[in-house]
Amino acid sequence: MFEAVKNIFKIQELKRKILITLGILIIYRIGSFVPTPGIDTGALAEYFNELTKAHGQTFFGMINLFTGGALGRLSIFALGIMPYITSSIIMQLLTAVVPALERIAREGRAGHEKINQYTRYMTLGLCLFQGFMLSKWLETLRTSAGRLIVPGGGLSFEIITVLTLGCGTVFIMWLGEQIQERGIGNGISLIIAISIISRLPSSLYYLWVLYSPLNPAERQISTLTVITLFIMWFLLIMAVVLFTQAQRRIPVQYARRVVGRRVYGGQSTFLPIRIDMAGVIAIIFAQAVLLFPTTIANIFPQAGSFLGMIGNIFRADTIWYNLIYVVLIIFFMYFYTSMVFNPLEIANNLKKYGGFIPGIRPGKPTAEYVDFVATRIVFVGAVYISTIAIFPSLIIKFFNIPSYAIASFFGGTTVLIMVGVILDTMRQIEGQLLIRHYEGFMKGKSLRARR
Repeated sequence: MFEAVKNIFKIQELKRKILITLGILIIYRIGSFVPTPGIDTGALAEYFNELTKAHGQTFFGMINLFTGGALGRLSIFALGIMPYITSSIIMQLLTAVVPALERIAREGRAGHEKINQYTRYMTLGLCLFQGFMLSKWLETLRTSAGRLIVPGGGLSFEIITVLTLGCGTVFIMWLGEQIQERGIGNGISLIIAISIISRLPSSLYYLWVLYSPLNPAERQISTLTVITLFIMWFLLIMAVVLFTQAQRRIPVQYARRVVGRRVYGGQSTFLPIRIDMAGVIAIIFAQAVLLFPTTIANIFPQAGSFLGMIGNIFRADTIWYNLIYVVLIIFFMYFYTSMVFNPLEIANNLKKYGGFIPGIRPGKPTAEYVDFVATRIVFVGAVYISTIAIFPSLIIKFFNIPSYAIASFFGGTTVLIMVGVILDTMRQIEGQLLIRHYEGFMKGKSLRARR
């Protein structure tokens, strides 16, 4: 592995791509600290700290994690790349159900560019809407001490906020595309991953404060607990790497075809079906559904006892929350897989190119067999994803850690995104090394990422 890292800097093109990627990520992190005009950032940080201490993880806390703390500071990148991610998921689902979009998607590169353009337009619309709603909400907030988040509100503040946040998200989207074209790795995924990783130092600091080695009398967790947490974290990462690369391989045989004097086909290959086919998307959907009512109940506690009851049911430390969380993850795993995985199309493609699964007749029987295998593989993936998702709650309960900022790095979206993006980036770098006859990161093996 160390030899592969040394070889990276021997290839000028690869070194240039990596330096461009690092430069763009640094620009993104600098922009995360540039505040939006008209905001008392100190009062806003105080309000979010009070909200987190009183109610634990909220919808805003999840968004703040994905933006690398930009929402907590309401910087120009406060909305982050989430509007683009939301638009991409919506367009992907619409492509599977709307015939007109499906026809566009099948037009090759031109169709892909059209879908991307529609996604950008939808992203811009979401940014303007979310920026306006966020500005209106901020004007109503104040801390428990009575400090106003927006000292001087009004129409001018709302217009400036909408334009600033909208332009910030569009700029992030452009940065991600520049990484995709001129750098290395998936630009959008790298931006999300670097945002999550940027929260790791503060989480380690919180853990240090809880441990308090300078004053043993103030310790809230023991030395044994700290050691156990670090061991569990490394074991968890190993498990996520294993399941991320795990796949069920269905053997496929291609019949021989004689065209003129040449013989085509005859080789054996396999059809890979990944265990975590939906992966982090199922967790994001489930978290959004669960955290949204809790956040509304916490923001408007005066609205009545019904919202208060909803807030208590959906608290992250309750058994009902975790049970509903698991059910939603399993549902979204199957729902998303059914939208993007089409066994009938796979069977038709195999038949078209002369491929068949040994022992299975081509056509509909092949589609039924692939669907049979995928259904059971998705269940295994759903159990794995559910376990990863509720792991932070288990850490909080059994180790009595009061900060969700620490526990969130022991599962859920954070670990899945970090490991998946790192594996994907390493796979692309390894591909560049192997093309130029250098040794990859793993001798005799190749990395497989999420895709």
